[in-house]
Amino acid sequence: MAHRYLPRGFGEPRLLAPVRQVFDTLEPEPSQPLRVAVALSGGADSAMLAVHAALAARQRAGVELHCFHIHHGLQQAADGWLEHVHALAAGLALPCHSLRVDVAAASGKGIEAAARDARYAGLKRLAESTGVSHVLLAHHRDDQTETVLMRLLRGTGPVGLAAMAAISERGGLTYLRPWLEVDRALIVACAREYAELSGWAAVDDPTNLDDAYTRGAVRRRLAPVLDERWPAWRSILLRHARQARELAGLLEEVASEDFSRLDAGPDLTDFSLAAWRELGPARQTLVLRHWLSLHGLRAPTDARMRELCRQLRGLHALGHDRSMRLRHEEHWIVCVRGRVSLLPSNDTLEKL
Repeated sequence: MAHRYLPRGFGEPRLLAPVRQVFDTLEPEPSQPLRVAVALSGGADSAMLAVHAALAARQRAGVELHCFHIHHGLQQAADGWLEHVHALAAGLALPCHSLRVDVAAASGKGIEAAARDARYAGLKRLAESTGVSHVLLAHHRDDQTETVLMRLLRGTGPVGLAAMAAISERGGLTYLRPWLEVDRALIVACAREYAELSGWAAVDDPTNLDDAYTRGAVRRRLAPVLDERWPAWRSILLRHARQARELAGLLEEVASEDFSRLDAGPDLTDFSLAAWRELGPARQTLVLRHWLSLHGLRAPTDARMRELCRQLRGLHALGHDRSMRLRHEEHWIVCVRGRVSLLPSNDTLEKL
């Protein structure tokens, strides 16, 4: 297939090198290629990642590259973006798979969180249907510093300041972010050059600077002030993120060791209340966060976590109390016959 959108000689070395490094870490099976996808929205960041991933894949045997596009249905222009994305993928000689998701179905959350959850769920569905095991995401240095700042303002704690990891697991997929150390200015400049050479221009999502959204407000209102007053703020926050990630790794080791001593069930959905009570208060909280993360669940808010610990510490000796039930996302946390359990639905509760 012709590579219509790979101009001869195009490629930014500072963008290509991190992608090549990621590909070099992948180990395909001897008998079949390793299927990797680029999450492609059509914006400058993801488009340039797709282009440079296509270049890197040419030189990496055993890797089969795909593009995934999630249609959120939140803007009238989104239908056009879908067609535009498929055109780019075709010009790169890459298969492109798209899926429309229902953001409104995620009730009880802000639109940004709902869209994010729907996007990851959609990527998982596409990966399952195509056999993709790794997904490349175009998050960059600016995204990372904004994430650290927003988590700081939300009070997520020292572990939350670790922000995005270069490699992470979610829903059975491995997510790779090769550009976390790359400035967005470099990506945008590259996208402009690419448009001049290829004729394909990235789409512009107006919500990126819409201060009705949290990240848009950070970009439009806070970042310019910080840039003027504290020019090095991004580097400082990145340092905090690296330090927080080191701390998070240490705490994860502690939590994992503690959880291994809680007599967990075979599917890890329950553990011994008595063994949990032998831990100190800080480690009790830590191991609960670890337990929930094993099942792909976020930790509760600080207030909800304190309430969960209060209830668990207050149960009588047998640890069986039908009134001890705490809702968390789409699950119930309950205690039955001395076992703290995670249950997926209300129907199960009626049988207790």
